Amino acid sequence: MKEEKIIHPIPPLYREDSRILILGSFPSVKSRESAFFYGHPQNRFWKVMAAVFEDSVPTDVPQKREFLIRHRIAAWDVIHSCTIRGSSDASIKDVVPNDLTVILDHAPIGQIFVNGKTADKMYRKYIEPVIGRKAVCLPSTSPANAAWSLEKLTEAWRCVKVCQGDVSADTF
Repeated sequence: MKEEKIIHPIPPLYREDSRILILGSFPSVKSRESAFFYGHPQNRFWKVMAAVFEDSVPTDVPQKREFLIRHRIAAWDVIHSCTIRGSSDASIKDVVPNDLTVILDHAPIGQIFVNGKTADKMYRKYIEPVIGRKAVCLPSTSPANAAWSLEKLTEAWRCVKVCQGDVSADTF
């Protein structure tokens, strides 16, 4: 698979009442094809979120969009454009970060979470110095993170639900 310079094809998802922001690194090939976040059928994001919120697992893009909106979750990725080979986070280079003020200026985001170590590394390098807000790194829901079972991921991600109330970001 060849390296390609790709611009992020998925717009941010948020509403004026979004309380938390979940950021991935950059959409996988499957996510880019489906034009929505966590589109790879083996990615456990939707199963984890459904378990955390005690809700049914959304199966298509309209259901996934509604799930996030219903639970006041904003979603996007750290990277606006990069050179990448397929879906390989390890191959990412030539990074241009997304401008998170698109979301942060319009929604009362209490906490920012990043999905996995690559998103965390990119966030700390490119975004945190600009916006001055820390993010909580959660274990990746990617199928490549085979060391984490669905049950362990769900337990680790439960902190997302806490942020739905008026909990201070300083709690984390």
